[in-house]
Amino acid sequence: MKFYKLTVAALVAAVAIFGAPQISAASDSTDAMATVTKAMMAFNHGDLKGFAALCTSPASIIDDFPPHTWSGANACNDWATAYVAANKTSDVSNATVLLGAPWHVSVTGDRAYVVVPASLHYNMKGKPVKESGSVFTVVLTKTAKGWLMSAWSWAQH
Repeated sequence: MKFYKLTVAALVAAVAIFGAPQISAASDSTDAMATVTKAMMAFNHGDLKGFAALCTSPASIIDDFPPHTWSGANACNDWATAYVAANKTSDVSNATVLLGAPWHVSVTGDRAYVVVPASLHYNMKGKPVKESGSVFTVVLTKTAKGWLMSAWSWAQH
């Protein structure tokens, strides 16, 4: 009977020790993806300050409108300023992003890598436009504030 109790105790301990990193990794993956979703919700509500608040400083960005790349301490705010200017020049309004199921969510320590299919819907000169097949790729860093975007790119299809 003692052998049985010892075996059960050893199995419980093994599950606790070896299962914890998997549970943690699953939670980190979920939390990292939640930050990406929260960023897109802010974007969809026109809250570019809220979107930028989910970035680290410094950050790096690649996007499909000029100047196409932003980096440094104010990268996300600089991107937002350029985004507003590009939309004004092109007469674009009411942009929203719809994210698909993530293709890839990988967490290693305090870094996460997320790849998500996306579509962009907006009005251009008053007419609806839908861009399907885009890809949103994000690198996140786990900070005291939680997961924040430290680099991201948008690739239009």
